[in-house]
Amino acid sequence: MTEVQSPVGDPLELVPQTSAAEQAVADLLSFDISGPDAQAALDAVPIWFHTFALAPGVYTPGFARDHRYRIPALGPERIAGRRVLDVGTFDGFYAFLAESRGASRVVGVDNEQYVDWIQGRFGIDLAPAAGFDTIHALLKSQVAYEKMDALEVGTLGEKFDLVLCFGMLHRVPDPVGMLRALADVLDPGGEIIVETYGSRRDGSEPVLDVHGPGDVYAGDDFVHWGFPAEGLRRLGAMVGLDAIEVIDEVEIDGHRRIIAALRAAG
Repeated sequence: MTEVQSPVGDPLELVPQTSAAEQAVADLLSFDISGPDAQAALDAVPIWFHTFALAPGVYTPGFARDHRYRIPALGPERIAGRRVLDVGTFDGFYAFLAESRGASRVVGVDNEQYVDWIQGRFGIDLAPAAGFDTIHALLKSQVAYEKMDALEVGTLGEKFDLVLCFGMLHRVPDPVGMLRALADVLDPGGEIIVETYGSRRDGSEPVLDVHGPGDVYAGDDFVHWGFPAEGLRRLGAMVGLDAIEVIDEVEIDGHRRIIAALRAAG
């Protein structure tokens, strides 16, 4: 395949193919639409991050890697009847999944930084919330969407029982500030499910890995941190999250990931 060049001459990445693992995750969220409607939705968005199963055999070509390890943290018993905030929602898969699993209220927020990220990494122009809006219409969803930085979620004026923070904590310059902002919108006993870059260090070490621009992905300057379990626990404790449950630590495409529940006192 021919290497594509950016306007300034830097090589761009080819968009990864959708994985069978992501299709398995997509199958958890069902649609009731015709094949032609599914194809029209598929064609309406120039690049997808999340994979959605729009119709039998019709999947959006999302390039997010294997997210099956997130699913045990998202059982109906954790979601049903709860108010859910999805931070960095992008195409909104997990917000829509929470709605389908009985959440009483779901809000997805994103600062839409991904527009520049997609352009810099793949050279594709993507309108903000293009995928989210398309899926929202197909599902006739009640999920609310706000263009907003995670540090500003307090301005929503709402409290939540569950905050989903997937693929975000390693992308912010101030992870303590972000966790504090999310903890401040939790009701007592609420929890934040954090999925982020992990570390190859011993999980008991109270440290963070520090990544420079392009260290993890070429053309991606926004992966700043890697978190061993104890480092993540101590960050949570700094903002009043008094317990951590490490749900899983896995390796995806050569990169360590960690997913954990950080809980506020009841």
